[in-house]
Amino acid sequence: MLRHSQPLDDLLARFISRGINSVATPLLDVLRVGAYQLRYLDRVPPHAAVTTTVALARELVNERSAGFANAVLRKVAAHPRDTAPAASGASHPDWLVDRWTTRFGPDATDALLAWNNTKPSLVLQPTRGTMAALLDRLRSHGIGAEPAPFDIGVVVQESRPERLPGFDTGDFFVQDPAQALVVRYAAFPTDAVVYDACAAPGGKLLGLTYRSRQVIAADRSRPRLRRVTENVARAGRGAEHVVAADAAYPPIRPVQAYLLDAPCLGTGSFARHPDARLRVTAEALHQLADAQRTLLDAAADRVAPGGLLCYATCSLEPEENELQVDAFLERHPEFCRKRTDAFPGALLTEKGDLMTLPQRDRIDGAYAARLVRST
Repeated sequence: MLRHSQPLDDLLARFISRGINSVATPLLDVLRVGAYQLRYLDRVPPHAAVTTTVALARELVNERSAGFANAVLRKVAAHPRDTAPAASGASHPDWLVDRWTTRFGPDATDALLAWNNTKPSLVLQPTRGTMAALLDRLRSHGIGAEPAPFDIGVVVQESRPERLPGFDTGDFFVQDPAQALVVRYAAFPTDAVVYDACAAPGGKLLGLTYRSRQVIAADRSRPRLRRVTENVARAGRGAEHVVAADAAYPPIRPVQAYLLDAPCLGTGSFARHPDARLRVTAEALHQLADAQRTLLDAAADRVAPGGLLCYATCSLEPEENELQVDAFLERHPEFCRKRTDAFPGALLTEKGDLMTLPQRDRIDGAYAARLVRST
């Protein structure tokens, strides 16, 4: 429903005399759910979609709303499908579509919007064995599986990982190839102690722990840390230490390896988080960029001479990515970019930063820069 919110709103607006903005959000969400069933789910009979949605309106709002929902959805049900309005902006904020069109061009932007409106595949990253072994195990249980793009993980034809063999024993964790690529791109020394400053929910932590001597995983959100702890208990190897800490005040001595997977607008992961696109604003972008600046400055003091700081986001926006790093290097001349040669050149920017694009690479969007401290 979230992926198709804009065409659904256009459709519903035809049958709401006072305009769609006159409908309170809880009731509007109910109407969207009902209209989605009527418009996109052939397996749901129209009368069932209307009846269940009316019952939901009665339960969540009130009796009067139930009557209103019944009247609107019966008109939607009777409306021919082939006259459904086109999706303006493909259910993305107009300001963001304009930005992407300017940056990527119309065709690439259309491809990005289309990607974001598809349901992404479930991708597994092995922990206790090779990807080949994980593929063989899944296929031996009759589960459709194939290598993920760039051979980073295994794509499975399943939507619930807990049903898969090896979940309970921690043989894999769920992570899009783009995020796994960030860990590989960071290329921290295998004997280093790594500080993961914004660790929740723990995907990169699990990737790091199999390549590092020790990982200190921090996050300031205790509820999110519970998920980190659960993931570590299931799939960790005992080298992880989970702590509650604010990345603006990292409670550590200088380390040789520091990962700052910074809070961001998340525009590279809209396919996995379709609700996020309804909340993003240009103001939030600027606020997050300010917060990232603070976290980068805090990280600079906690990286030892000769140490490596990897800055990462799941954003496509330059203000959060290369421009943020450029500004950091101007403030901190003791740091410099250090690209890695052992990495696909097609995924690197001219400056050597990692940049994955959904419309090009068929995975989430992600960014990372490797920054080495000289003194």
